[in-house]
Order: sequence, then C-alpha cells, then structure tokens
Amino acid sequence: MGILKYRIPFRVQPMLATLVAKPFHNSGWTYEEKYDGERALAYKEGERVRLLSRNGKDTSARFPKVVQAIAKLRPPSLLLDGEVVVFDRAGVSRFQLLQQGKGEPVYAVFDCLYVDGKDLRDQPLSRRRQAVEQVIKSQGVLIRAHQLATNGLEAYRIAKRRGYEGLVAKDLSSRYLEKRSSLWLKVKVHQEDEFVIVGYTAPQGSRAYFGALLLGAYDRGKLRYVGKVGTGFTEATLRALFRKMEPLVGRHPELEGLPRERNVKFLAPRLVAQISYQELTADQKLRQPVFLGLREDKRAQDVVLPKPGL
Repeated sequence: MGILKYRIPFRVQPMLATLVAKPFHNSGWTYEEKYDGERALAYKEGERVRLLSRNGKDTSARFPKVVQAIAKLRPPSLLLDGEVVVFDRAGVSRFQLLQQGKGEPVYAVFDCLYVDGKDLRDQPLSRRRQAVEQVIKSQGVLIRAHQLATNGLEAYRIAKRRGYEGLVAKDLSSRYLEKRSSLWLKVKVHQEDEFVIVGYTAPQGSRAYFGALLLGAYDRGKLRYVGKVGTGFTEATLRALFRKMEPLVGRHPELEGLPRERNVKFLAPRLVAQISYQELTADQKLRQPVFLGLREDKRAQDVVLPKPGL
C-alpha cells in the first residue's frame, strides 16, 4: 500500500552535459565538480528505494548502504539525480576504485526532480538545488555535489589543482531536459571516456588470456577503430574480461580504419570500457591509453567519438 500511495508517476532519462573544449564563465551559472563514477537516479517511494543506472538497470543491490541512507530521508516520495563514487585518499573520485569494489561508495547528489508529491522537472535548477539542500543535510554516505567556485574560470583552476576529472557548468535557470543539452556543459581536466571493445590480441610473454584490447567508437553512425590498450589490467581483470569476451568472438564488426594486427580475435560490439588517455590524435587514435574498468551502465551504441561540442 505504501509503495502505491507514494509512487512517483514517471521514470526519467538523465539529463546529459555537452562537452566543450575550454573553460569559461557565464553569469547565472553554477560550476560543480565532475565526478568519476556511475550516474544513478534514486527513486524513493515510501519504504521502497531503487537506484537506476543511466541505461535503466537496477543497481540497488550493489550499493546497499546508499539505499539504506536514502530510505532514512524524511520525504516519503523522492527522486534524486547524482553519481555513485568512491574517493581516494586525496578526496578525488576514481571510477577504477568503484569498479573494483575498493572503498566505500558515496552518493553525490546534484539534482532533485520530485519531492513530497511535487514534480520539479519544470522548475529552474536554482529551485531544484534548494530542494537538494533541504533533503541532504549530512556528509556521510549521501553528500551534496561540490560547487567549486562562483566563477567558471576559477572553478576550472580549482579542479585542475585538486586533480579532478573536470567540472560541469549548469545554467541555474534551466529546467530538467531528458537529453543531452547545452544548458549543462562539461569541461575536462583529464581525458577519460568510454570506448567499445571490438577485439583483442593474443597474449605474449608471461601474460595470460589476452594481450591488448582493440577499441572503437561511433562516428556519424559508423564504428571507427581508435587504437588498442594493453595497460591497467590485473590478473583478475584479465580473467574476468576474457570470460565476458569469449561468447562475443566472431567476424570482425564493420569497422572504419580496420587495424593491421596479427593474431586478433574480433568481437561483436557489446562491451564498453572506461579508458583514460593523454589525447585523441589528429588521426583519431588514443595516445597513452589505460584501462580503468567495464561500463555495464552504458550501451555500446551510445558510445560516440569524443569531440568538443558534441
């Protein structure tokens, strides 16, 4: 009965930020820390709490302490938007720590879309942020997203100095749009993106299972090869990844810029990897890539070639 009484009458797709090349300052905008974790929409309906990922998967069982903390919040009906993260000793969120199950997951909340029977999606972000501040009081498992500075250029300097992934700038007058929008913009300090795993090379030397992963991303609807990554793996990661890849082995996918590699096994484009890298070169290849983990919360068809402004 409680769930029906407090049921939120809609489900949402998360609002996404557009990548821009350079830091900036706009009056009437807010500048937040860009977290390196997993996006999560938290639905509290009476005693029931569910965490849904960006692609709609229920991740509640993975983060029981976050669920328990949300269940204790005062409003009987609540819809929050935020990022589940794990911080390192320097207070920097690291996707790799979250993916490997190291450290305590924390839910950084940056939006409130529904509270006490009220739909806030058409309210300006400034109003929705007030709702977040009213609901999230403590600094434990649940935290409010960190605002870096009132000036966007200073916010970028802070993000760079502290080693954050970047910042997200948001128009305080914006309503919540269930799509990628130029009313939310992201500026990166460190290059980190998702790429599709399209194959792997044979292992060499003492390494088992595979040598390197072949990566791709969609560019104008076509899957483009962007290089390979051979670092960032533990023995356990190699084994777990190999088991996930084996059922996908087959003919090579339709791939622009097919690599001239020997002893390659191509995969159906299903798995998504999180990769840090120095830069994407002029010929659209990754420079100094490092594997961070699998993104089970994102679909391969949604992975597009990183380009500022897209």
